[in-house]
This record gives sequence, C-alpha cells and structure tokens, in this order.
Amino acid sequence: MFISTFEMFSIGVGPSSSHTVGPMRAAHAFINDLRQQQTLASISRIQVDLFGSLALTGLGHATDKAILMGLENELPETIDPHTMNARVEHIKSQHDLLLGKNHTIHFDYKKDLILHQKEFLPKHSNAMRLTAYNETNEILFSDTYYSIGGGFILNEANFDNTAPGGKTAPPYIFHNAVELLKQCKQHHISIAQLMMENEKTWRTETDIKSDLLNIANIMQTCIYTGCYSEETHLPGGLNLARRAPKMYAKLQPQNAEQKQKNVMNWMNLYALAVNEENAAGGRVVTAPTNGAAGIIPAVLQYYREFIPEANDEGIINYLLTAAAIGILYKKNASISAAEVGCQGEVGVACSMAAGALTAALGGSVEQIEKAAEMGMEHHLGLTCDPVHGLVQIPCIERNTMGTVQAVNCAQLSLIEDDTQHYISLDQVIETMFRTGKDMSHIYKETSLGGLAVNIPSC
Repeated sequence: MFISTFEMFSIGVGPSSSHTVGPMRAAHAFINDLRQQQTLASISRIQVDLFGSLALTGLGHATDKAILMGLENELPETIDPHTMNARVEHIKSQHDLLLGKNHTIHFDYKKDLILHQKEFLPKHSNAMRLTAYNETNEILFSDTYYSIGGGFILNEANFDNTAPGGKTAPPYIFHNAVELLKQCKQHHISIAQLMMENEKTWRTETDIKSDLLNIANIMQTCIYTGCYSEETHLPGGLNLARRAPKMYAKLQPQNAEQKQKNVMNWMNLYALAVNEENAAGGRVVTAPTNGAAGIIPAVLQYYREFIPEANDEGIINYLLTAAAIGILYKKNASISAAEVGCQGEVGVACSMAAGALTAALGGSVEQIEKAAEMGMEHHLGLTCDPVHGLVQIPCIERNTMGTVQAVNCAQLSLIEDDTQHYISLDQVIETMFRTGKDMSHIYKETSLGGLAVNIPSC
C-alpha cells in the first residue's frame, strides 16, 4: 500500500475524520457506483445503517449530516461547511434527498437512517451499510464501508486488500522505521528528501511544493479563523464557550520579548483555535485525523513564529517528515480512535509533529526517530471518551497538551546525543497497537466509559 503525503494531510470539514470525512466519502463512492451501474435514476429509496462507534457517537460527530451530503454528491474537500446544516434540515423536514445532485428521492430521516448501537461488525467498529431500493422495494445495490481513520475508507470487497491499488511504485518503499532510516543513510538523504522523491512519482516537484505550502497556509488560516471567530459557543449541546478569541485578545498586545516569554500560551492558543474550528464543523486539514487536527498546525505555527530561521523549505520538510511518520502508524497500527483509543489520534499527531519539528530544526534522522518515539511513548494508553459524543471534551484541550509535548520532545532529542535511545519508534508503534487492541471498547470512541459517563449531565 503506497500512501501519499496528500492522503495523510487532506482538506476537509470537522468535527471528525473517521465519523464525518470518511462517511461523506463513503456515501459519495456509493453514488459513483450507482452511476457506473446506470441504476441511479431507478432508485426510489436509500437506507443507511450505522454500526458500532458510528452508531454510538455518530450524531455528535455529524455522521448523519456527512452521509446525507455525500449522497447529494458532496466531498469534504469541496463542500461549503456553512451550508450543511440548512441543507440537512431541509432533507429532514421535506423528506427530499437530491441523490447524486440530480435525482430526487423520498428520504425519511427517522426511518431510513438506523443506528445499530449494540452491534459491532467484526472488521472494524466504524461501519456503515448503504442500500438502494427501487420503487417495488427490491434491492438494486448494497455495500458496506469501513471508516478506518484519517478519512480513509474501505468497502467490503477491498477491506483485506493490501495491494498498492494501481499507484506506480515509488523509488523508496519502506514498511517500518528501520527500513526508512536505513534507506536515508544508504542514499545520504533526509526523510523529507526521501518523501519528496516518492511524491515525484505521482506529481511534479513544483506541484508538490506548491500544494504543501497551500496545506500549510490552510492550517494557518484555520488558526486565524479560530482566533477571530465571533461565535461565543460551540454547537452540540454542551454550551461550551470558545476560548481562543478571548485568549488571542489577551496575548495580541504583547511585544516580541513578552511573546517569547509566553510561548507556551501561544502554542496553547494555536491548538485551541484549530480544534474549536473543527468542533464547530469548520474547514480543517486532517492531520492525521480531525480530532487531533490542532497539533501539527500549532507546532508548525510555533516554528513560523518563534524560530527566526523559519522558511518555506523548513515548512516543506516539516510536512514531508510528519507524513512519513504518519505513514508508519497507518501501515503498522492505526490512526482510528474507534480502533485503538485517542493514543491513535492525539498520540500519533504528537509523534508526527515532534519528529517533523526536529527535522525542520536540522535534526538527524536518528534524532527525528527519537523525537517521534517519545511523542507516542507518553501517550500510550490514552483513551477516547468524548462527552456527549462530541469532539469537544476532552478533545480540544488534549490537542494543547499534545502540542506542548511535541515541542518538548523535539527539543529533548536535539539537545542530547542521538545515540542515547533505548526504545525504537517501531517498538512503540507496535506497543500502541497492542495496547489499543487490549483496551475495552467503552474507551474507544463509544462514549460508554471514562469522562463520557463520569461527569454530571447538563
């Protein structure tokens, strides 16, 4: 399986990559299949069945809205997030769904969208089944999709298929960190250079750099949007106040010397701003998930604002290195909280950011690997227990913790001898995956345990 940097960093909408972005893509894929079968015009009814984590926390994660928009031919990277709520309310009230954007069918939200909250399909806890019927209620087509984290989806036929999927093979294929570092040393290149050569298999270097800087700018825009938001509270029912605008107003008057002294508050602000935007369903970059979308942008903004030598080359190296580390987790473990808990989201994002910042600051491949390992080591066992099934508590603050820890890991790896390293990145990735498999399902994005059940209901 060849994974591109631009699959690890995709532009989408909040609040969840696995529960919002993935289901929207799955519904869109279902529509494409109907088109290819030339049965779209014959559809009279669509039934949506959600299982496991999608059923338990899907409504809080806007899974229902995402699927309806996907069925109306929308994609996360192009949809206007400000139009979603009104369009969904129209579908609910008028019982009209514009299938594929050009074929209107009857859709009864209460009857045609079914939550199987006690049923988990064996392949993955994020499962959804879409079924299309004709006017005589015969099944014309049905498929099951799995949202496996980070916006990645697989259908029933392809779930166990690990083949490359038609992509041209890149020059540097790696399956683990040992292979990645070995090739870097053998060819005297950095991790970022290796990733650049791989990306050049699929697009030009000019386009790669331009697209990476565009992703970085969207991340930065998300921070600014969160800081300047005029909304006072987040949607969803918790009545949680937005904190980033008030924090920004307090910090903004600082001069350069004061800002340097308050670097941790600025890092907290960057992460809060992104994750409040995500919680509000705004435009974010999946990095590598939406629930953990604040860490990589916040650490990147730290690099831009607090490192005098920061430049575009450093930003490109940062994102390429982060993607390489994310790919290791994607291939050998999971980036889905529904599968391994929040260690697979915030933990992975912290690991990616720690290694990436080390690279941007001129660290060796050994120092990068060490920083990435530390970033995960101290997130092992982190549960996913969202209150009311919303990506708000503890998710938003958790990104601030991951941001500060990522910078600390980078600094620690850079100041020490790069040979002083006992636990390898591969070992910590395997440990994370085993820990996630051992974790009770009530702590894996089901809102059945932890904070989700141990605080008073409002």
